[in-house]
Amino acid sequence: MAAPSLGFAAQPDLLDAIARWQRWLLTEKGCAPATLRSYNTDLQGFLAFITDYRGKAPGLNDLSRLTLADFRAWLSARAGGGAGAATRARGLAGVRNLFRWLDRDGIVHNPAIQILGSPKVKRPLPRPLTAPDAAGLLEAAADQHDAPWVGLRDRALFTLLYGCGLRISEGLALNRNDLPPGASTVRVLGKGSKERQVPVLAAVHTALTHYLEACPYKLSDSAPLFLGVRGERLNASVARRNMQQLRAVMGLPDSATPHALRHSFATHLLGAGADLRAIQDLLGHASLSTTQRYTDVDTEKLLEVYEKAHPRAR
Repeated sequence: MAAPSLGFAAQPDLLDAIARWQRWLLTEKGCAPATLRSYNTDLQGFLAFITDYRGKAPGLNDLSRLTLADFRAWLSARAGGGAGAATRARGLAGVRNLFRWLDRDGIVHNPAIQILGSPKVKRPLPRPLTAPDAAGLLEAAADQHDAPWVGLRDRALFTLLYGCGLRISEGLALNRNDLPPGASTVRVLGKGSKERQVPVLAAVHTALTHYLEACPYKLSDSAPLFLGVRGERLNASVARRNMQQLRAVMGLPDSATPHALRHSFATHLLGAGADLRAIQDLLGHASLSTTQRYTDVDTEKLLEVYEKAHPRAR
């Protein structure tokens, strides 16, 4: 990967360090390209601010001399420009990642950024579908296209996301040989190139069989499992658009997205008594705290029922 000189306001020594940091993220950390692009965008903005704030493009020595006030001035400028807490926290995470790498490799040591507090972000609760709505959506998906095989494809994809708790990117990345007929599990490559094995329900195999039987293209073992109308790997934007049309027909809220099927998978398992650690493994979450958000959803639903049903709640 070439040194990312274009777009970064920095001296040559810092540009070279950024290029090495990026290679480390890609080759050793298995950083997703989208995450790297996000880091680059945030770092570009940070360096542009420092250049304007200090009057020159920074080098490695300049980074080591930045103070807590400098970092706070950057975050304040972003807030003044309309960036919300989540955006500022994400930006700080990317810049802090670079500083940690520089420190670990003995290139730059700056303790100020390590004690800088991150903007407080209140993460929104996942918004799952109800079990009846999820079932109705999967059934209706097959009837939303003039080409019957396309509807069966969408139903198979959405059934896979709901039945296995996959991200849409994970489902669309599968090839035919990743999920052979009757397989009890599917190997999923998740974020950070982390693998996990997820059980496959009979209903998923049934939906896939109907789709593959109707598909006009003959799929080799190495072919994409889900195809677009021209025979190429199905694009996530097409699946999201089809879901958007489907929820409009069914009168479902805007939160009914392909990712909401993953939320529904976790929430419905938790409501049925599944262990939180098991759900964490099935979803591929690195941290249990991420999975624990679903307990908040379950508690919220319980409180809604309580307030509607309990005679002393009114």
